[in-house]
Amino acid sequence: MERLQKVIASSGYCSRRKAEELIVEGKVKVNGKVITELGTKVDYNDTVLVNGKPLNNKEEKTYYLLNKPRGVVTTVKDEKDRKTVMELIPNDKRVYPVGRLDYDTTGVLILTNDGELTNLLTHPKNHVEKTYIAKVEGLVMKQDLEKLCNGVIIDGKKTSRAKARIKKMDKKTNHTIVELVIYEGRNHQVKKMFEAIGYKVLKLKREKFSFLSVSNLKSGEYRLLSVKEVKKLYSEVQK
Repeated sequence: MERLQKVIASSGYCSRRKAEELIVEGKVKVNGKVITELGTKVDYNDTVLVNGKPLNNKEEKTYYLLNKPRGVVTTVKDEKDRKTVMELIPNDKRVYPVGRLDYDTTGVLILTNDGELTNLLTHPKNHVEKTYIAKVEGLVMKQDLEKLCNGVIIDGKKTSRAKARIKKMDKKTNHTIVELVIYEGRNHQVKKMFEAIGYKVLKLKREKFSFLSVSNLKSGEYRLLSVKEVKKLYSEVQK
């Protein structure tokens, strides 16, 4: 027996958090009965309907690693009709991006139909390490990096502790290359963190997501994650 929200998430329908919302809203039925209580346990042989449609519990799990290029939005559909990351991978599987990268941000992006893993990787309590390389306008001072490491206020809330180091400083062009490691996934977080200490991000790349990198992938290229990599991702967030 498994919790209903976990069964929904495991099917790839949505994340566990979204599944919980659907249950509370009365949009889930089990064997013909509307279920609104979180924590209800079901068997995989039970008939589960979400928004009136049967849940496919046997959907094959798929995991893509994409080197997201600039000028592409991290969403399934875009109301402005811009190119989305979904156009860069095969369309025979219903997968979703794990988190988001800004329109002009490049680098590591995972796409999957594994709602359970998506929830684990994006939940703040799991502190998944994300490494960014930022090209910043101006010459970044050491004391300012310390502020980033200790946490800065963005959107009225202090960021968690981070790691930061200068990779390169160019006085002629007046810019600094900074490596920043964060453990959250807030909206436009890296850009806002630098803005909070008085610097503008000119270029941003997510270098690593946990242990995954796209060093062997060209911009716009993707590959499937191996079974070993998927297991390692699960182990990283279930410590």
